[in-house]
Amino acid sequence: NSSDLRPSFLLASVPGLEAQSWLAVLLCCAYVLALTGNGAVLLVVRLEPALHAPMYLFLCMLAAIDLALASCTVPRVLSFYWFGSREIGFGACLLQMFLIHSLSAVESTVLLAMAVDRYVAICHPLRHAAVLTNAAAAKVGLAAMARGVLFFLPLPLLLVPLPFCHSRVLSHSFCLHQDVMNLACANTTPSVVYGLTAILLVMGLDAVLICLSYVLILRAVLRLAAWRERLKVFSTCIAHICVVLAFYVPLIGLSVVHRFGRDLAPLVHVTMGNIYILVPSVLNPIIYGVRTKQIQRRILSLIHVG
Repeated sequence: NSSDLRPSFLLASVPGLEAQSWLAVLLCCAYVLALTGNGAVLLVVRLEPALHAPMYLFLCMLAAIDLALASCTVPRVLSFYWFGSREIGFGACLLQMFLIHSLSAVESTVLLAMAVDRYVAICHPLRHAAVLTNAAAAKVGLAAMARGVLFFLPLPLLLVPLPFCHSRVLSHSFCLHQDVMNLACANTTPSVVYGLTAILLVMGLDAVLICLSYVLILRAVLRLAAWRERLKVFSTCIAHICVVLAFYVPLIGLSVVHRFGRDLAPLVHVTMGNIYILVPSVLNPIIYGVRTKQIQRRILSLIHVG
């Protein structure tokens, strides 16, 4: 009904592979890996008193965010591939949209906090313990959640009064703001302006500040006399840099596809969307598991006991 203000939407799939069980198995394996890896990080930090420090609290926050992001999208995608449940209701779509965007904002804020942690630890080591306490890390986590909710709650609210009278087929296997907004048959300028502003003020600003923190870190590292000492100090940032790239590269790629790739094949949109959701969730625990000896030892001890 073209006058229906509460339509349901049809999720996109990889064209021609809707009935391929192997694709569902692949997504399921990635989801299980994300659950296992992030769950292991949370368990290890919880059980190991030596890891009750701001750096590892931030890592726990990342793990919890990645679990939430994967869990609010992947099961719905799997229900489509396994049971043919392609339709998603208007309210469920807006809720999923809000969760994806707000959780992404929270993750961006936590990544910025981790960059600040590395900056203080390297450039002002004597002040690190006093500035970045566990209480401060908890406050950062609460502020990150509040920031994500306040900035991205208006996105679904701006879409509620819009009529949807064009195609109901989304470009991704889940609901994103711009994707749903493009299906409206009314003036979407307020939604476009606010969405772009929110992205720039949260993810855009965070990316700039993260880059600035690493410029200052690099300047401090280059002041060290010995190359071996420089590499040793900078190696403490490698895991965080990899996690930042795992988050921002898919985010930028997805944004570019949305802005300039309307003529691209549907496969590109679906693939980029799935990469954006799954890559950070799968890679983050692997990166920190490989780079952090304390986490490695604790995981191996748990496996040995098991």
